[in-house]
Parts: sequence; structure tokens; C-alpha cells
Amino acid sequence: MTPSASPAATTAAPPPSPREHLGSPVTRTVMRVQDRALTAAREYLRDNGFTELLPAIIGPVTDPGGRGSKQVDVDYYGHRYKLMTSAILYKQASLLGFEKMFYIAPNVRLEPPETANTDRHLAEFHQLDVEIAGAGRDDALGVVEGLVAAMVDRVVTEMPAELEELGRDKDAFADLLAGSFGRVTHGEAVADLRSLGHEQSADAEIDWAGEAILSHKSSRPFFITDYPKGSRGFYDREDPAEPGVLRNFDLIAPEGFGELCSGSEREFEYARIVARMRETGENPAKYGWYLRMVREGIPASAGFGIGVQRFVRYLCGLDSVWQASAYPKIPGLVSW
Repeated sequence: MTPSASPAATTAAPPPSPREHLGSPVTRTVMRVQDRALTAAREYLRDNGFTELLPAIIGPVTDPGGRGSKQVDVDYYGHRYKLMTSAILYKQASLLGFEKMFYIAPNVRLEPPETANTDRHLAEFHQLDVEIAGAGRDDALGVVEGLVAAMVDRVVTEMPAELEELGRDKDAFADLLAGSFGRVTHGEAVADLRSLGHEQSADAEIDWAGEAILSHKSSRPFFITDYPKGSRGFYDREDPAEPGVLRNFDLIAPEGFGELCSGSEREFEYARIVARMRETGENPAKYGWYLRMVREGIPASAGFGIGVQRFVRYLCGLDSVWQASAYPKIPGLVSW
């Protein structure tokens, strides 16, 4: 079936038919790169004591999300359940049995149709989700650096012909593989953008245009840390020593590819989570199973999620993220 545009759809080029897309030499090469990168990720995490679990797909609640994306409801034996927009609540639950765990989890977010023009949004995508009991943010940053370097090194070392076939210069990863990633705070990123003439709010996420500006400036991935409270979900831990600032981070790829990963230390104390839910407009009554678990006690933790298709787009140097999906769902487009 040929994809067709809804009235709200944008002018972004849609993917071709399943026959054209899945039969394309480019798609086949990209999927082989994805397979090799995920193999490297699994090996790296298992070698460092992580256990892979299979993720939940539906539940009574999910990550409340952000930036205008909508959740998908399903009828679960007469109850309104949700398709997972992220695995965060189940990752915290998993720590009751596993101190270090990961998923490769599917996520469904009905992103605003205008995001079809960003070349970095899909309505259905996968995350490499990691959670670590007893960890702080710096611990999580260290795992991100090691994991990303392992995935990139595997592809650069074992698939030079495939990268050349895609027109991707493997030297683009030289700085990434040479050492640790850069770090700037959200406040420093805002000041940098304003100095360049970009009006970035100090109280919000870095907007997509600002993210692209910062990404183009860098030759290696870098972290943006310390986002302001109110810009993220209730589960990102507020810094006890600096109220109003979250102990979280994004990983930004160079060359204009933008955000690859988000993560944080987690709120794990019942009273703080309920207060944060109310501050963000969430009704705690919706989160019954989660809050009962939290009241009985869950470990402190930190974790993150790497967008698999965004990461593969960066690895392969693709124009758009849909090219890194075997079954692409572009926001605003009715597709196969």
C-alpha cells in the first residue's frame, strides 16, 4: 500500500512502498549496520553485568511524554490502557529483581504532524533503555560513553565497506572514539545560543532549532545537563542541593544530527514523586500500581534511553530517521 498524506501532513518526503523500501540496497545495508550496532550494545552491557529483559508493551499508564506528543489508548478487557511511550516506569519496577537491566523497547508516540519536517521524529520507534540501581548521574554518563563508543567502534571496525557504500566517512567518528564526550549545562547552552542570536528560553527544553545549531558546532557528541524543573517528567530527580534543577541529561550528536539519548537520576521517594506529579499536572490517582510499589520502596537509580533509529541515522549519515526504520511511521502520515 502506498503511503498517503493526511490533511495535516507536511511536505516531508514519505517513505516508498514496502517493496521499494525493504528491497532497497540502502535499506538492507542500513539494517545490517543496525544489527551489528545492537549486537555490540548487547555484548557491552552483558559484559558489564546487565541483564536484558523483554519490555512491557501496554499498561494502565505510561510516560506522560512531552513536546506535544499524544498517547495511544487500547481497550484492555474493558479498561483504558496505553501503548508505551517509554519504558521508564517499568524500568524502575525491574530494579526490584535486577540491579542492572536493559531493554530494546518499542515506543509509540503520536508526535505533532509538524515534526515530520524535522527528519528526526517517528511515531513508532525503539529505545535502548538502561537502568542502574544505586547509580548517580555520573555513573549513567559513563555507561552512555562506553556503550556508544562500543557500538560505533564495532561498526567502524567491521563494516567499512558498508559505510563507504552509504557515503559515510568513518573519520567522522575519530573524535568520538578518541576520548570522553563534552559536557555543558543547560544554562551554558542557553547562553551560547543567545550569543548566536537564537532566542532560547531558559525555562524550557532546548528547542529543535537550537539543538541543531549546537549540534552543527560540535565535532563529537556532548552532554547537556541540568535541565530546569518543569521541562521534563516527574521521574527526573530534582537536585536536593540546587532546587529547580534536575539531575538529568541529553546526549547530542555532532554534524547536526541532534539528540540521541535522554537520561537522569530518578525520583524514588513516594512523597517527592507525588509532589512532582502534581507540579506537572499529572493526577496521582492514575498511577495506582506504580505509587503502591514506590510506597513500599524502590531503589534509587539512574538510567537513560538511546533512540535506536536516531543512532543508526547518525552512524549511517542518513538524511532522515525514517530511512533507519524497516517499517517507518512518519508523524502525520497514514502509512503501511
